[in-house]
Amino acid sequence: MAGDAGADAQMEFLKEPTAQSVSGSAQREAQLEMDWSATVQQCLLGNSAAWAALVRAHHRRVYAICYRFTGSGTDAEDLTQEVFLRIYSSLKSFDADRGSLPVWITTLTRNLLIDHFRRTRNQRLTSSLDEGWTEGGEDRGAIPVDRLQSKGPGQHEQLARREMQRMVQQALAQVSPELREAVILRDLQEMDYKEIAQVLSIPEGTVKSRISRGRAELARLLECNKKEVM
Repeated sequence: MAGDAGADAQMEFLKEPTAQSVSGSAQREAQLEMDWSATVQQCLLGNSAAWAALVRAHHRRVYAICYRFTGSGTDAEDLTQEVFLRIYSSLKSFDADRGSLPVWITTLTRNLLIDHFRRTRNQRLTSSLDEGWTEGGEDRGAIPVDRLQSKGPGQHEQLARREMQRMVQQALAQVSPELREAVILRDLQEMDYKEIAQVLSIPEGTVKSRISRGRAELARLLECNKKEVM
């Protein structure tokens, strides 16, 4: 669909850069999960170093989901702290046989975001969008990709990129919550359909439908916002 293609291109500006390829053998993935199970066990035994390692490994992902859903750096920081408090208090319920630790953490994050949305449903979701931006127009919630490059783009390109990030985030905040969360998990967190279905507790067919509808809605909003700027 044209809407999907347009939204896909725009969402590239918000994706988290990966330090290494997420592809790998099933054996390697199984080994990673086995290591996380051991880390969880150490956390349950009161090993503070194991807990610190778990937080370091998953903090960025949790914060990104919270930020992209709320559009507010301040809310994302507060919600991220709440998520890790919930993770710590719920570690005993983690079962590696039922799913991976990242999926389990994403599920807890999503559930907390639902609670947050219900508490603030009478407020406009776009009311605090500006909190995620510095006076210079930099997105506090986005990873400063330009700073990681040895030869960064010119000033004009940086400004154009930041403006595009702002427009996509603003449009994303206007998408209905159930469609927004599906788009965030698929296009920004790059989870597969099966993982998203597990997180949202819905069939894979419904996941695909929500993603398609969410992308189409995002593309429509972006087009409307562009016309308002022109």
